Amino acid sequence: MGLALDGLASGLDTTSLIRSLMQVEAIPQNILKNKVSATQTMVAALQALNTRVADLAALTTKLSKPETLQLFSTSGSSEGLKVTTTVGASAGSLDLTVTKLAQSQLHVSDPITEWTESSFTITAADGTESVISAQSNSLDDIIAAVNASDSGVSAVKVSAGNDQYRVQFSSSETGAANAFTISGTAVPMTQIRLAQDAEVTLWSGTAAEQTVSSATNTFAALLPGVDVTVSKVSTEPVTVSVERDSDATSKVASDLVDSLNGLFNFIATNSSVTSGTGGATKGMIFTGDSTARDVKQRIMDAAIMPIDSKSPSEIGISITKDGKLEFDAEKFAKALAEDPARVETVLQTISSRVSTVATAMSDKYDGVITSRIKGQESMVSRLDTQIEDWDRRLSGREATLKRIYSALEVQLSNLNSQQSYLASQLASLPTTQKK
Repeated sequence: MGLALDGLASGLDTTSLIRSLMQVEAIPQNILKNKVSATQTMVAALQALNTRVADLAALTTKLSKPETLQLFSTSGSSEGLKVTTTVGASAGSLDLTVTKLAQSQLHVSDPITEWTESSFTITAADGTESVISAQSNSLDDIIAAVNASDSGVSAVKVSAGNDQYRVQFSSSETGAANAFTISGTAVPMTQIRLAQDAEVTLWSGTAAEQTVSSATNTFAALLPGVDVTVSKVSTEPVTVSVERDSDATSKVASDLVDSLNGLFNFIATNSSVTSGTGGATKGMIFTGDSTARDVKQRIMDAAIMPIDSKSPSEIGISITKDGKLEFDAEKFAKALAEDPARVETVLQTISSRVSTVATAMSDKYDGVITSRIKGQESMVSRLDTQIEDWDRRLSGREATLKRIYSALEVQLSNLNSQQSYLASQLASLPTTQKK
């Protein structure tokens, strides 16, 4: 680093002078820096927009599936009933009597210290035989061989005291089809529980009485799209009820409208223009931006375009004069009560259309917004390169100015020295007087 001494000969503040000149020289670079800052702000805003559109895509993709909109409230008149709905459910009720619960088969041996032999046979209800061959007749080897087999039976030993154990054999699954027998062993066995199916009786005590069985305690599709799980035997009929949950469906529609309005409000807020003193105006980051405008227009079109030549406003979803969506809960509830299938179709279609548009625009690889973000980031990279070039250029210019002013100071110093020498020489000349 060189030593700089300001104006030794000229008396000028050359450091300040050079700094001022460099500020003028740096104007093009400062313009580039301001452009980088503005572009980075745009990138951040576009990323926030992309996140909101992606969230909307995820929500509407979920809502576009039929099962998401088939919302029902279920109940059973007994604590021993659990009712769940699946795709295709509809409102209705059914009386049934639980006569049997599903159970697995269970055998227990007498207290023993070891098995009497190292192999025996387990026979399934369909006649399939599984030969159990253990490494020895120790209880641990017998149990390991049973559990490793494909017999559908599991084994465990239970302490019986005095270093003796009882071996418990149980079918891995419930239902009569999972019954089994054990043969080929001299160990005494006791059957504790017989495998059986669960059974319910429909319309008990009438000419239409019907018995339905299940290998488990769950009766799938007992009503269309309705599964019933039983956990207690009943002597009197109990009622399974399924009713459409209008409040839950209305909330789904309301949340969808709120999500859409949240996106539209974000775009509108960042596209607004404010007026300042003297009539000056200032636009926000998305003011005049074609990408943000295109996002709003395409998603709005997807939400409000007619479905089967009918406007979504018929079910309470409409557009206001200020470009927002409005949800009329009362109108929606009325439409849902009159034609639930139509309302589900409209919501599903709106969700599907919005999902398609939002997914295409926010795709992390080739989405419209993603491509715009990548373009802006590339611009920042190019501008950063130009700024670095300007750093080198300005550094060289500053060094040149310092050399020029240093040389001027040297020349001025030499001239000052010459001036002083000449002045001293002139002063030493003899004075001539006239007589």
